[in-house]
Amino acid sequence: MTKNNAPSLILASSSTVRRTLLENAGVSFQVIPANVDEDAIKQSMFADNAKAIDAALVLANLKAVRVSNQTPDALVIGADQILDMDGVWVDKPPDMDHARSHLLKLRGRSHELATAVSIFRNGQQIWHHLESPKLIMRDFSDEFLDRYLEETGDQLLNSVGAYQLERHGVQLFSTIEGDFFSILGLPLLAVLHFLRDHNLVQS
Repeated sequence: MTKNNAPSLILASSSTVRRTLLENAGVSFQVIPANVDEDAIKQSMFADNAKAIDAALVLANLKAVRVSNQTPDALVIGADQILDMDGVWVDKPPDMDHARSHLLKLRGRSHELATAVSIFRNGQQIWHHLESPKLIMRDFSDEFLDRYLEETGDQLLNSVGAYQLERHGVQLFSTIEGDFFSILGLPLLAVLHFLRDHNLVQS
């Protein structure tokens, strides 16, 4: 428990972006990454014709409950995001060649970022929130893509779409609809509202 008798807060994620978002918002928490076979779960749910947002929530729940079962009384945040392009789920690129391929497939097209966050306590879900921002990439030139990949480097391998909207990646887009923080991987405003209700940030 924290000194103000509020429960401790844990982020069940290895995501640097999610950790940075919470840190920059002044939230006190610790990080305990969850050991989850995300690829196997996504493949299974995709084969069952599940919606991307439902799969994202299942993964967020699984991450949170895994850590929650090991940390009594703590509030545990689990989050996940799936890029859905006309029914095709796109994963993080493993290398720069795949990143180029990802961006060429996305060029001139729209996609959604199915984003889920879930909070568990003592192995039980007590809150969740869903967002599905829609983004449209502009028809950028091959020359622009070459320069973008060179300037950004392998940092973009941490993004499902091989872009970093908070940096140079914003130049890839013509239209963005939805919550900015959700696009980055965590619906921060909704999370902060929940944390205020539980005395984990000042109201």
